[in-house]
Amino acid sequence: MHKDGLNQSRLLADSLSLSEQKQAVLAAIIAASDDTIISKTLQGIITSWNPAAERMFGYSESETIGKHISIIIPPERIDEEAYIIGQITQGKRVERFETIRVARDGSLIPISLSVSPIKDSNGNVVGASKIARDIRDRHTAYEKQSILAAIVASSDDPIISKTLQGIITSWNPAAERMFGYTEAEAIGKHISLIIPPDRLGEEEVIISNIAGGNKIDHFETKRRTKNGVDIALSVTVSPVTDWSGNIIGASKIIRDISERLNAQEEKARLYEQVKILNDKKDEFIGLASHELKTPLTSISGYLQILSGIITDEKARSFVDKTRQQVKKLGALVSDLLDISKIEAGKLALSVETFNIRQVLDDAIELLSNGNNKYQIQLNTNITSLKVIGDPNRIEQVIINLLTNAIRYSPGSNNILVYLTAEANEVKIGVQDFGVGIEPSKLGEIFSRFYRVDDANPNISGLGIGLYLSHEIVTRHNGRIWAESQPGVGSTFWFTLPL
Repeated sequence: MHKDGLNQSRLLADSLSLSEQKQAVLAAIIAASDDTIISKTLQGIITSWNPAAERMFGYSESETIGKHISIIIPPERIDEEAYIIGQITQGKRVERFETIRVARDGSLIPISLSVSPIKDSNGNVVGASKIARDIRDRHTAYEKQSILAAIVASSDDPIISKTLQGIITSWNPAAERMFGYTEAEAIGKHISLIIPPDRLGEEEVIISNIAGGNKIDHFETKRRTKNGVDIALSVTVSPVTDWSGNIIGASKIIRDISERLNAQEEKARLYEQVKILNDKKDEFIGLASHELKTPLTSISGYLQILSGIITDEKARSFVDKTRQQVKKLGALVSDLLDISKIEAGKLALSVETFNIRQVLDDAIELLSNGNNKYQIQLNTNITSLKVIGDPNRIEQVIINLLTNAIRYSPGSNNILVYLTAEANEVKIGVQDFGVGIEPSKLGEIFSRFYRVDDANPNISGLGIGLYLSHEIVTRHNGRIWAESQPGVGSTFWFTLPL
Protein backbone atom coordinates (compact mmCIF):
# COMPACT_ATOMS: atom_id res chain seq x y z
CA MET A 1 0.00 0.00 0.00
CA HIS A 2 2.77 2.35 0.87
CA LYS A 3 4.38 1.83 -2.53
CA ASP A 4 1.09 2.39 -4.43
CA GLY A 5 0.47 5.68 -2.59
CA LEU A 6 3.90 6.93 -3.56
CA ASN A 7 3.21 6.20 -7.23
CA GLN A 8 -0.13 8.06 -7.09
CA SER A 9 1.60 11.13 -5.62
CA ARG A 10 4.13 11.11 -8.45
CA LEU A 11 1.37 10.85 -11.09
CA LEU A 12 -0.45 13.83 -9.51
CA ALA A 13 2.76 15.90 -9.56
CA ASP A 14 3.39 15.03 -13.21
CA SER A 15 -0.22 15.97 -14.04
CA LEU A 16 0.12 19.37 -12.39
CA SER A 17 3.35 19.97 -14.22
CA LEU A 18 1.69 19.13 -17.56
CA SER A 19 -1.17 21.54 -16.85
CA GLU A 20 1.28 24.30 -16.03
CA GLN A 21 3.17 23.59 -19.23
CA LYS A 22 -0.01 23.88 -21.29
CA GLN A 23 -0.84 27.16 -19.60
CA ALA A 24 2.62 28.48 -20.33
CA VAL A 25 2.34 27.48 -23.99
CA LEU A 26 -1.09 29.13 -24.33
CA ALA A 27 0.19 32.27 -22.63
CA ALA A 28 3.13 32.39 -25.06
CA ILE A 29 0.81 31.93 -28.07
CA ILE A 30 -1.48 34.70 -26.85
CA ALA A 31 1.43 37.04 -26.21
CA ALA A 32 2.94 36.40 -29.65
CA SER A 33 -0.33 36.58 -31.59
CA ASP A 34 -0.79 39.33 -34.20
CA ASP A 35 -4.50 39.29 -33.38
CA THR A 36 -5.92 41.13 -30.39
CA ILE A 37 -6.99 38.62 -27.66
CA ILE A 38 -8.97 39.87 -24.67
CA SER A 39 -10.78 38.00 -21.92
CA LYS A 40 -13.45 39.35 -19.59
CA THR A 41 -15.99 38.28 -17.00
CA LEU A 42 -19.70 37.99 -17.72
CA GLN A 43 -20.00 41.41 -16.11
CA GLY A 44 -17.64 42.83 -18.78
CA ILE A 45 -14.59 43.28 -16.53
CA ILE A 46 -11.35 42.82 -18.49
CA THR A 47 -9.19 39.99 -17.09
CA SER A 48 -6.50 39.68 -19.81
CA TRP A 49 -5.07 41.99 -22.47
CA ASN A 50 -2.36 40.80 -24.84
CA PRO A 51 0.37 42.92 -26.54
CA ALA A 52 -1.58 42.99 -29.83
CA ALA A 53 -4.47 44.63 -27.91
CA GLU A 54 -2.03 47.26 -26.64
CA ARG A 55 -0.91 47.96 -30.21
CA MET A 56 -4.46 48.13 -31.57
CA PHE A 57 -6.15 50.24 -28.90
CA GLY A 58 -3.22 52.13 -27.34
CA TYR A 59 -3.94 51.08 -23.73
CA SER A 60 -1.31 49.14 -21.75
CA GLU A 61 -2.22 45.95 -19.89
CA SER A 62 -2.06 47.69 -16.51
CA GLU A 63 -4.47 50.39 -17.74
CA THR A 64 -7.17 47.91 -18.77
CA ILE A 65 -7.10 44.93 -16.38
CA GLY A 66 -10.02 45.38 -13.98
CA LYS A 67 -11.70 48.01 -16.20
CA HIS A 68 -15.01 47.49 -17.97
CA ILE A 69 -14.87 46.50 -21.63
CA SER A 70 -16.88 49.64 -22.46
CA ILE A 71 -13.52 51.47 -22.38
CA ILE A 72 -13.15 50.51 -26.05
CA ILE A 73 -16.84 50.49 -27.08
CA PRO A 74 -18.34 53.64 -28.71
CA PRO A 75 -21.43 54.82 -26.77
CA GLU A 76 -23.77 54.20 -29.71
CA ARG A 77 -22.62 50.54 -29.83
CA ILE A 78 -22.83 49.68 -26.12
CA ASP A 79 -25.94 47.58 -26.75
CA GLU A 80 -23.78 45.14 -28.73
CA GLU A 81 -22.12 44.09 -25.46
CA ALA A 82 -25.44 42.91 -24.00
CA TYR A 83 -26.09 40.85 -27.14
CA ILE A 84 -22.62 39.26 -27.06
CA ILE A 85 -22.82 38.43 -23.33
CA GLY A 86 -26.30 36.99 -23.91
CA GLN A 87 -24.92 34.61 -26.53
CA ILE A 88 -21.92 33.65 -24.39
CA THR A 89 -24.06 32.99 -21.28
CA GLN A 90 -25.97 30.42 -23.35
CA GLY A 91 -22.66 28.77 -24.25
CA LYS A 92 -22.76 29.96 -27.86
CA ARG A 93 -19.86 31.30 -29.89
CA VAL A 94 -20.09 34.62 -31.76
CA GLU A 95 -18.31 34.25 -35.12
CA ARG A 96 -16.86 37.08 -37.23
CA PHE A 97 -19.04 39.81 -35.75
CA GLU A 98 -18.11 43.02 -37.62
CA THR A 99 -18.33 46.20 -35.60
CA ILE A 100 -16.46 49.38 -34.61
CA ARG A 101 -14.33 49.92 -31.53
CA VAL A 102 -12.58 53.07 -30.30
CA ALA A 103 -8.87 53.46 -29.54
CA ARG A 104 -7.33 55.53 -26.75
CA ASP A 105 -6.73 58.45 -29.15
CA GLY A 106 -10.40 58.47 -30.17
CA SER A 107 -9.90 56.91 -33.59
CA LEU A 108 -12.51 54.39 -34.70
CA ILE A 109 -11.29 50.95 -35.72
CA PRO A 110 -13.40 48.55 -37.81
CA ILE A 111 -12.87 45.01 -36.46
CA SER A 112 -14.09 41.46 -36.88
CA LEU A 113 -14.83 39.76 -33.50
CA SER A 114 -14.91 36.06 -32.64
CA VAL A 115 -16.04 35.49 -29.02
CA SER A 116 -15.95 32.16 -27.15
CA PRO A 117 -17.30 31.19 -23.69
CA ILE A 118 -14.83 30.56 -20.80
CA LYS A 119 -15.94 27.70 -18.52
CA ASP A 120 -14.78 26.62 -15.07
CA SER A 121 -13.91 23.05 -14.07
CA ASN A 122 -17.62 22.29 -13.58
CA GLY A 123 -18.54 23.47 -17.08
CA ASN A 124 -20.16 26.72 -15.97
CA VAL A 125 -19.68 29.81 -18.19
CA VAL A 126 -17.71 32.34 -16.14
CA GLY A 127 -16.46 34.73 -18.82
CA ALA A 128 -15.62 35.31 -22.46
CA SER A 129 -12.51 35.31 -24.63
CA LYS A 130 -12.55 37.46 -27.74
CA ILE A 131 -10.25 37.61 -30.74
CA ALA A 132 -10.38 40.93 -32.65
CA ARG A 133 -8.98 41.39 -36.14
CA ASP A 134 -8.38 44.83 -37.68
CA ILE A 135 -10.29 45.04 -40.98
CA ARG A 136 -9.47 48.66 -41.87
CA ASP A 137 -7.62 47.61 -45.03
CA ARG A 138 -10.60 45.52 -46.08
CA HIS A 139 -12.97 48.42 -45.43
CA THR A 140 -10.73 50.80 -47.38
CA ALA A 141 -10.59 48.34 -50.26
CA TYR A 142 -14.36 47.93 -50.11
CA GLU A 143 -14.87 51.71 -50.15
CA LYS A 144 -12.54 52.05 -53.13
CA GLN A 145 -14.34 49.20 -54.83
CA SER A 146 -17.68 50.88 -54.17
CA ILE A 147 -16.42 54.19 -55.56
CA LEU A 148 -15.05 52.49 -58.68
CA ALA A 149 -18.30 50.57 -59.11
CA ALA A 150 -20.26 53.83 -58.88
CA ILE A 151 -17.97 55.48 -61.45
CA VAL A 152 -18.32 52.53 -63.82
CA ALA A 153 -22.09 52.47 -63.38
CA SER A 154 -22.49 56.22 -64.02
CA SER A 155 -19.95 56.47 -66.87
CA ASP A 156 -21.23 57.68 -70.23
CA ASP A 157 -18.66 55.42 -71.89
CA PRO A 158 -19.18 51.66 -72.06
CA ILE A 159 -16.81 49.85 -69.67
CA ILE A 160 -16.44 46.10 -70.13
CA SER A 161 -14.15 43.58 -68.44
CA LYS A 162 -13.31 40.09 -69.62
CA THR A 163 -11.04 37.15 -68.85
CA LEU A 164 -7.95 36.33 -70.88
CA GLN A 165 -10.13 33.77 -72.64
CA GLY A 166 -12.45 36.59 -73.76
CA ILE A 167 -15.35 35.79 -71.42
CA ILE A 168 -17.27 38.93 -70.39
CA THR A 169 -17.24 39.45 -66.61
CA SER A 170 -18.72 42.96 -66.29
CA TRP A 171 -21.01 45.08 -68.47
CA ASN A 172 -22.02 48.57 -67.36
CA PRO A 173 -25.26 50.46 -68.22
CA ALA A 174 -23.50 52.48 -70.94
CA ALA A 175 -22.55 49.19 -72.64
CA GLU A 176 -26.21 48.19 -72.52
CA ARG A 177 -27.21 51.47 -74.16
CA MET A 178 -24.56 51.25 -76.89
CA PHE A 179 -24.79 47.58 -77.85
CA GLY A 180 -28.39 46.73 -76.91
CA TYR A 181 -27.52 43.65 -74.81
CA THR A 182 -28.53 43.65 -71.13
CA GLU A 183 -26.01 42.76 -68.44
CA ALA A 184 -27.66 39.36 -68.04
CA GLU A 185 -27.36 38.70 -71.77
CA ALA A 186 -23.68 39.64 -71.90
CA ILE A 187 -22.09 38.28 -68.69
CA GLY A 188 -20.55 34.88 -69.30
CA LYS A 189 -20.62 35.25 -73.09
CA HIS A 190 -17.54 35.55 -75.28
CA ILE A 191 -16.54 39.08 -76.33
CA SER A 192 -17.05 38.01 -79.95
CA LEU A 193 -20.71 38.74 -79.18
CA ILE A 194 -20.01 42.32 -80.32
CA ILE A 195 -17.13 41.76 -82.78
CA PRO A 196 -17.91 41.69 -86.53
CA PRO A 197 -16.67 38.42 -88.11
CA ASP A 198 -14.12 40.22 -90.28
CA ARG A 199 -12.49 41.75 -87.16
CA LEU A 200 -12.19 38.65 -84.95
CA GLY A 201 -8.43 38.61 -85.55
CA GLU A 202 -8.16 41.87 -83.55
CA GLU A 203 -9.16 40.06 -80.36
CA GLU A 204 -6.16 37.73 -80.55
CA VAL A 205 -3.81 40.71 -80.94
CA ILE A 206 -5.44 42.58 -78.04
CA ILE A 207 -5.34 39.60 -75.65
CA SER A 208 -1.73 38.90 -76.63
CA ASN A 209 -0.74 42.47 -75.70
CA ILE A 210 -2.72 42.40 -72.45
CA ALA A 211 -1.24 39.05 -71.41
CA GLY A 212 2.19 40.65 -71.88
CA GLY A 213 1.24 43.46 -69.50
CA ASN A 214 0.81 46.09 -72.23
CA LYS A 215 -1.94 48.70 -72.32
CA ILE A 216 -3.64 49.51 -75.63
CA ASP A 217 -4.56 53.18 -76.06
CA HIS A 218 -7.19 54.58 -78.44
CA PHE A 219 -7.39 51.58 -80.75
CA GLU A 220 -9.86 52.58 -83.48
CA THR A 221 -12.08 49.78 -84.75
CA LYS A 222 -15.72 48.77 -85.23
CA ARG A 223 -18.05 46.70 -83.05
CA ARG A 224 -21.54 45.35 -83.77
CA THR A 225 -24.74 46.04 -81.84
CA LYS A 226 -27.49 43.54 -81.05
CA ASN A 227 -29.51 44.72 -84.07
CA GLY A 228 -26.53 44.29 -86.42
CA VAL A 229 -25.34 47.89 -86.76
CA ASP A 230 -21.56 48.44 -86.84
CA ILE A 231 -20.32 51.37 -84.72
CA ALA A 232 -16.96 53.13 -85.13
CA LEU A 233 -15.19 53.06 -81.76
CA SER A 234 -12.03 54.07 -79.97
CA VAL A 235 -11.05 51.38 -77.44
CA THR A 236 -8.57 51.62 -74.56
CA VAL A 237 -7.74 48.26 -72.99
CA SER A 238 -5.84 47.75 -69.70
CA PRO A 239 -4.67 44.58 -67.93
CA VAL A 240 -6.60 43.42 -64.83
CA THR A 241 -4.43 41.85 -62.10
CA ASP A 242 -5.21 39.83 -58.98
CA TRP A 243 -3.81 40.50 -55.49
CA SER A 244 -0.59 38.72 -56.43
CA GLY A 245 -0.04 40.88 -59.52
CA ASN A 246 -0.95 38.13 -61.97
CA ILE A 247 -2.80 39.28 -65.09
CA ILE A 248 -6.21 37.61 -65.07
CA GLY A 249 -8.16 39.65 -67.59
CA ALA A 250 -8.72 42.96 -69.35
CA SER A 251 -10.82 46.06 -68.82
CA LYS A 252 -11.82 48.15 -71.82
CA ILE A 253 -13.23 51.65 -72.05
CA ILE A 254 -15.09 52.31 -75.29
CA ARG A 255 -15.92 55.63 -76.92
CA ASP A 256 -18.21 56.13 -79.90
CA ILE A 257 -16.30 58.08 -82.57
CA SER A 258 -18.94 57.83 -85.30
CA GLU A 259 -19.72 61.55 -85.18
CA ARG A 260 -16.03 62.45 -85.30
CA LEU A 261 -15.37 60.16 -88.27
CA ASN A 262 -18.51 61.41 -90.03
CA ALA A 263 -17.34 64.99 -89.45
CA GLN A 264 -13.89 64.12 -90.82
CA GLU A 265 -15.42 62.46 -93.87
CA GLU A 266 -17.70 65.44 -94.43
CA LYS A 267 -14.74 67.79 -94.02
CA ALA A 268 -12.74 65.76 -96.54
CA ARG A 269 -15.67 65.77 -98.97
CA LEU A 270 -16.14 69.54 -98.64
CA TYR A 271 -12.39 70.06 -98.97
CA GLU A 272 -12.38 68.06 -102.19
CA GLN A 273 -15.32 70.11 -103.51
CA VAL A 274 -13.60 73.36 -102.56
CA LYS A 275 -10.40 72.14 -104.18
CA ILE A 276 -12.24 71.34 -107.40
CA LEU A 277 -13.91 74.77 -107.38
CA ASN A 278 -10.60 76.42 -106.55
CA ASP A 279 -8.87 74.60 -109.40
CA LYS A 280 -11.62 75.70 -111.77
CA LYS A 281 -11.30 79.26 -110.50
CA ASP A 282 -7.52 79.22 -111.02
CA GLU A 283 -8.05 77.73 -114.45
CA PHE A 284 -10.54 80.51 -115.27
CA ILE A 285 -8.15 83.21 -113.97
CA GLY A 286 -5.35 81.75 -116.05
CA LEU A 287 -7.47 81.58 -119.22
CA ALA A 288 -8.97 85.05 -118.66
CA SER A 289 -5.55 86.58 -117.97
CA HIS A 290 -4.08 84.94 -121.03
CA GLU A 291 -6.97 86.16 -123.19
CA LEU A 292 -6.70 89.69 -121.79
CA LYS A 293 -3.00 89.98 -122.60
CA THR A 294 -3.58 90.14 -126.39
CA PRO A 295 -6.14 93.01 -126.46
CA LEU A 296 -4.18 94.93 -123.82
CA THR A 297 -1.03 94.65 -125.91
CA SER A 298 -2.95 95.89 -128.93
CA ILE A 299 -4.48 98.80 -127.00
CA SER A 300 -1.08 99.80 -125.65
CA GLY A 301 0.38 99.69 -129.17
CA TYR A 302 -2.38 101.83 -130.68
CA LEU A 303 -2.10 104.35 -127.83
CA GLN A 304 1.61 104.63 -128.47
CA ILE A 305 0.90 105.34 -132.18
CA LEU A 306 -1.72 107.94 -131.23
CA SER A 307 0.71 109.61 -128.84
CA GLY A 308 3.13 110.06 -131.76
CA ILE A 309 0.66 111.52 -134.27
CA ILE A 310 -1.48 113.73 -132.02
CA THR A 311 -0.20 117.29 -131.91
CA ASP A 312 -2.77 118.76 -129.52
CA GLU A 313 -1.11 118.81 -126.09
CA LYS A 314 -4.34 118.25 -124.16
CA ALA A 315 -5.31 115.26 -126.28
CA ARG A 316 -1.80 113.83 -126.00
CA SER A 317 -2.03 114.21 -122.20
CA PHE A 318 -5.23 112.12 -122.21
CA VAL A 319 -3.55 109.44 -124.32
CA ASP A 320 -0.50 109.30 -122.01
CA LYS A 321 -2.72 108.93 -118.95
CA THR A 322 -4.65 106.17 -120.67
CA ARG A 323 -1.37 104.41 -121.51
CA GLN A 324 -0.40 104.54 -117.81
CA GLN A 325 -3.71 102.94 -116.80
CA VAL A 326 -3.34 100.28 -119.49
CA LYS A 327 0.16 99.60 -118.17
CA LYS A 328 -1.23 99.10 -114.63
CA LEU A 329 -3.95 96.85 -115.97
CA GLY A 330 -1.34 94.86 -117.89
CA ALA A 331 0.74 94.43 -114.73
CA LEU A 332 -2.35 93.22 -112.84
CA VAL A 333 -3.17 90.72 -115.57
CA SER A 334 0.45 89.50 -115.51
CA ASP A 335 0.25 89.01 -111.74
CA LEU A 336 -2.99 87.05 -112.06
CA LEU A 337 -1.43 84.93 -114.76
CA ASP A 338 1.55 84.27 -112.46
CA ILE A 339 -0.81 83.17 -109.67
CA SER A 340 -2.51 80.66 -111.95
CA LYS A 341 0.92 79.33 -112.94
CA ILE A 342 1.96 79.00 -109.28
CA GLU A 343 -1.22 77.09 -108.40
CA ALA A 344 -0.71 74.83 -111.40
CA GLY A 345 2.96 74.34 -110.49
CA LYS A 346 4.05 75.87 -113.81
CA LEU A 347 5.79 79.06 -112.71
CA ALA A 348 9.06 78.93 -114.64
CA LEU A 349 12.36 80.42 -113.51
CA SER A 350 15.10 81.34 -115.97
CA VAL A 351 18.11 80.72 -113.76
CA GLU A 352 21.40 82.49 -114.48
CA THR A 353 24.21 84.28 -112.67
CA PHE A 354 23.51 88.02 -112.36
CA ASN A 355 24.58 91.14 -110.46
CA ILE A 356 22.00 91.78 -107.72
CA ARG A 357 23.21 95.39 -107.32
CA GLN A 358 22.43 96.11 -110.98
CA VAL A 359 18.93 94.62 -110.68
CA LEU A 360 18.32 96.70 -107.56
CA ASP A 361 19.51 99.92 -109.27
CA ASP A 362 17.24 99.26 -112.28
CA ALA A 363 14.17 98.70 -110.09
CA ILE A 364 14.83 101.86 -108.05
CA GLU A 365 15.31 103.92 -111.22
CA LEU A 366 12.08 102.58 -112.72
CA LEU A 367 10.02 103.41 -109.63
CA SER A 368 11.74 106.79 -109.12
CA ASN A 369 10.89 107.91 -112.68
CA GLY A 370 7.23 107.11 -112.17
CA ASN A 371 6.99 108.61 -108.67
CA ASN A 372 8.81 111.94 -108.69
CA LYS A 373 7.65 113.02 -105.22
CA TYR A 374 9.28 109.99 -103.55
CA GLN A 375 12.97 109.86 -102.74
CA ILE A 376 14.20 106.25 -102.84
CA GLN A 377 17.63 106.03 -101.19
CA LEU A 378 19.90 102.96 -101.45
CA ASN A 379 22.15 102.28 -98.44
CA THR A 380 24.96 99.87 -99.32
CA ASN A 381 28.73 99.65 -99.82
CA ILE A 382 28.37 96.84 -102.35
CA THR A 383 29.11 97.76 -105.97
CA SER A 384 28.78 94.30 -107.49
CA LEU A 385 27.56 90.99 -106.09
CA LYS A 386 26.83 87.86 -108.09
CA VAL A 387 23.90 85.60 -107.25
CA ILE A 388 22.21 82.72 -109.06
CA GLY A 389 18.54 83.00 -109.94
CA ASP A 390 16.00 84.59 -112.25
CA PRO A 391 16.88 88.33 -112.46
CA ASN A 392 13.48 89.25 -113.91
CA ARG A 393 11.61 87.53 -111.08
CA ILE A 394 13.87 89.07 -108.43
CA GLU A 395 13.29 92.49 -110.01
CA GLN A 396 9.56 91.74 -109.82
CA VAL A 397 9.92 91.13 -106.05
CA ILE A 398 11.85 94.39 -105.54
CA ILE A 399 9.31 96.39 -107.58
CA ASN A 400 6.44 94.84 -105.58
CA LEU A 401 8.07 95.82 -102.28
CA LEU A 402 8.85 99.36 -103.48
CA THR A 403 5.31 99.77 -104.86
CA ASN A 404 3.87 98.66 -101.52
CA ALA A 405 6.15 101.08 -99.66
CA ILE A 406 4.91 103.96 -101.82
CA ARG A 407 1.27 102.87 -101.52
CA TYR A 408 1.30 102.50 -97.73
CA SER A 409 3.23 105.69 -96.87
CA PRO A 410 1.05 108.46 -98.37
CA GLY A 411 2.22 110.97 -95.75
CA SER A 412 5.93 110.36 -96.35
CA ASN A 413 8.22 110.95 -99.30
CA ASN A 414 11.24 108.91 -98.18
CA ILE A 415 11.95 105.20 -98.76
CA LEU A 416 15.16 103.44 -97.73
CA VAL A 417 16.58 100.38 -99.48
CA TYR A 418 19.28 98.16 -97.93
CA LEU A 419 21.69 95.68 -99.55
CA THR A 420 24.09 93.63 -97.41
CA ALA A 421 25.95 90.34 -97.68
CA GLU A 422 25.84 88.12 -94.61
CA ALA A 423 27.48 84.69 -94.32
CA ASN A 424 26.25 82.72 -97.35
CA GLU A 425 23.37 84.96 -98.34
CA VAL A 426 22.49 88.40 -99.62
CA LYS A 427 19.93 90.43 -97.68
CA ILE A 428 17.71 93.15 -99.18
CA GLY A 429 15.36 95.41 -97.24
CA VAL A 430 12.77 98.07 -98.19
CA GLN A 431 11.77 100.47 -95.40
CA ASP A 432 8.88 102.93 -95.43
CA PHE A 433 7.65 105.41 -92.84
CA GLY A 434 3.94 104.93 -93.42
CA VAL A 435 0.89 103.45 -91.69
CA GLY A 436 2.59 100.25 -90.49
CA ILE A 437 1.03 96.84 -89.84
CA GLU A 438 -0.57 95.38 -86.71
CA PRO A 439 1.65 92.60 -85.21
CA SER A 440 -1.28 90.15 -85.33
CA LYS A 441 -1.44 90.52 -89.12
CA LEU A 442 2.24 90.03 -89.92
CA GLY A 443 1.79 86.27 -90.20
CA GLU A 444 -0.93 86.62 -92.85
CA ILE A 445 0.40 89.32 -95.17
CA PHE A 446 2.01 86.87 -97.61
CA SER A 447 -1.24 84.93 -98.09
CA ARG A 448 -2.98 85.08 -101.44
CA PHE A 449 -5.47 87.98 -101.79
CA TYR A 450 -4.88 89.08 -98.16
CA ARG A 451 -5.26 92.81 -97.53
CA VAL A 452 -4.17 94.54 -94.34
CA ASP A 453 -5.92 97.73 -95.36
CA ASP A 454 -9.52 96.48 -95.48
CA ALA A 455 -10.44 99.30 -93.10
CA ASN A 456 -8.98 101.86 -95.53
CA PRO A 457 -10.62 101.43 -98.96
CA ASN A 458 -8.72 104.46 -100.28
CA ILE A 459 -5.56 102.33 -100.56
CA SER A 460 -5.80 100.13 -103.65
CA GLY A 461 -4.52 96.57 -104.02
CA LEU A 462 -5.75 93.01 -104.35
CA GLY A 463 -3.28 91.27 -102.04
CA ILE A 464 -1.34 89.71 -104.93
CA GLY A 465 2.10 91.32 -104.87
CA LEU A 466 3.32 90.01 -101.51
CA TYR A 467 1.98 86.52 -102.28
CA LEU A 468 3.90 86.44 -105.55
CA SER A 469 7.01 87.83 -103.85
CA HIS A 470 6.87 85.10 -101.21
CA GLU A 471 6.51 82.37 -103.84
CA ILE A 472 9.36 83.72 -105.96
CA VAL A 473 11.76 84.14 -103.02
CA THR A 474 10.86 80.72 -101.62
CA ARG A 475 11.50 79.07 -105.00
CA HIS A 476 14.95 80.72 -104.92
CA ASN A 477 15.58 78.99 -101.53
CA GLY A 478 15.43 82.36 -99.83
CA ARG A 479 13.40 83.83 -96.96
CA ILE A 480 11.03 86.80 -96.81
CA TRP A 481 9.50 88.52 -93.76
CA ALA A 482 8.31 91.87 -92.44
CA GLU A 483 9.01 93.99 -89.38
CA SER A 484 6.51 96.71 -88.57
CA GLN A 485 5.09 99.07 -85.99
CA PRO A 486 1.68 100.72 -86.51
CA GLY A 487 2.00 104.44 -87.23
CA VAL A 488 5.79 104.22 -87.61
CA GLY A 489 6.29 102.20 -90.77
CA SER A 490 7.38 98.80 -92.09
CA THR A 491 10.52 97.10 -93.35
CA PHE A 492 10.28 94.13 -95.71
CA TRP A 493 13.30 91.86 -95.93
CA PHE A 494 14.21 88.99 -98.20
CA THR A 495 17.35 86.89 -98.62
CA LEU A 496 18.88 84.94 -101.51
CA PRO A 497 21.68 82.37 -101.26
CA LEU A 498 25.04 83.51 -102.68
